[in-house]
Amino acid sequence: SALSAGIALPDALRLRYRVDDFTKEEQDEMYVFSTSQKRVSVELVGTNKVRDKLKNFDELSCASVSFMGVSSAGSPEELQGLVPNLRQLDLTGNLISQWQDIFSLCQALPSLEVLDLTNNTMENDFVESPLLKNIRVLVLNNCGVTWELIEKLKVPFACLTDLHLIWNKLNIITTPAGNFVQGFDTLRLLNLEDNHIVSWDEMVKLSYLRSLEQLHLNKNKIKHVRYPSNLPSSGSLGDVAVPAFEKLQVLLLGSNEIEDFPSVDSLNLFPSLMDVRISDNPIADPAKGGAPRFVLVARLGNVKILNGSEVSARERREAEIRYIRLVMGKAESSDPELLKQLHPRFAELKAFHGIEDEKPTSRMSGPQKMASGLISITLKCVGPSMGEKQPLTKKLPPATTVGKLKSLCESFFKLKDIKLRLFLEEE
Repeated sequence: SALSAGIALPDALRLRYRVDDFTKEEQDEMYVFSTSQKRVSVELVGTNKVRDKLKNFDELSCASVSFMGVSSAGSPEELQGLVPNLRQLDLTGNLISQWQDIFSLCQALPSLEVLDLTNNTMENDFVESPLLKNIRVLVLNNCGVTWELIEKLKVPFACLTDLHLIWNKLNIITTPAGNFVQGFDTLRLLNLEDNHIVSWDEMVKLSYLRSLEQLHLNKNKIKHVRYPSNLPSSGSLGDVAVPAFEKLQVLLLGSNEIEDFPSVDSLNLFPSLMDVRISDNPIADPAKGGAPRFVLVARLGNVKILNGSEVSARERREAEIRYIRLVMGKAESSDPELLKQLHPRFAELKAFHGIEDEKPTSRMSGPQKMASGLISITLKCVGPSMGEKQPLTKKLPPATTVGKLKSLCESFFKLKDIKLRLFLEEE
């Protein structure tokens, strides 16, 4: 007797959105205390306007009946007459499990485009289904679904653009025929975050989703990423062969277990990739032996957004030059083949930025060797209260710190008790 049998969707909508007049008891409870601790009645301005708007369900385009115990769609005629213009419906945390109920409400609401079924334990099979061209966004987070069910759902939901499948413990992409997922011709975003995906080979099965632009894989257990460059001709569309992940622009791989540079370098092979997230992976954590941001920017030549931050033209230029210097300073071998294997973009970047190999200085010794390593810097004092001071050109060791340079400036320009700020004036 303590169990809830649930209510129909139309009843839940009325409960959530219909506003009746306040009872006398409720009106008596609407007060605040004045400074003299007397009760002052509160009158809600505009109550009638809000009430009239909410009573007119015809204008309701977005509704949420989350955690209201909805167990069925109710009468299709009643639902259609109640909210004929509904475009978004949030059914999070209800008691729906039958796909026939979902198909029924989608047919009853021809304007419906976004349907959120998060936290409803859905059955993993259905007998027959209508074609639901109106649904564009389907959210099935934590619904206990399998990929076998997703293969069946692509028939009724043939026009999906966004599919969210977070928290479903998915680890295998099961395809009924062939090695690749077929169909989903309009799907642009697939969200598989917070699942149990370990092998990148499972993601390769998504290579030929022809419209896929965003693939969200944060919080999985992926260790390696490789661009599928040697796939069979089954990736052809008609008679025209297409590259794998042809339109993929956004790939989110945050909070996985990627720890090798070849996985980072392989992202350059994705033909349209511009936005990448690899934060919270061992390879992107300097504390765990991973690479700092400037190395990742330099190795990822086409990326415009890295870990949620835009890569400006200036940041890219500085990162690439710094990376070249790093590789030149640490190169363990002069073998060009080995260097290309370890640093695929090194030769390209070196030529692009016109950086020459450092000439050997082994014959130099003493003062001659030290002088050859100094950097010539012109210092100008531009503080308006300092008066005219002639620029100074000094030769300093490359290891000079910013703090040391400030101290030298104080000495050169005879500045005392002044907080210095250094500016770099680029050519």
